[in-house]
Amino acid sequence: MTSLDTERSDSPHERVSAHDARQWLARERNARLTQLDAIEQSGQKDADELMAAQTVSLRRVLKEIDHAEQRLEAGKYGVCEECARPVAPERLEILPYARCCVSCQKKAV
Repeated sequence: MTSLDTERSDSPHERVSAHDARQWLARERNARLTQLDAIEQSGQKDADELMAAQTVSLRRVLKEIDHAEQRLEAGKYGVCEECARPVAPERLEILPYARCCVSCQKKAV
């Protein structure tokens, strides 16, 4: 297994670089903050059940992003919290705050 700071390879068992992880997490955080700001600017944050649910969901994802950043700093980013195997880089690129590999996530659902 490679360290977080090595280059990505095509192998699904390689871990992503810390640089890539930080970029992906920043992109996700910015997108969620933009969405949250748009809801708050609309003035419908609490007036509409859907908007209220969306706000709760966005705040939950922001907490997940914070948790992923903590895992990154601790050197545990990209490692499944259930089975301790590497999470596929493709999964992390799409869902950079993923806590589990696809197999373990399927078991949880």
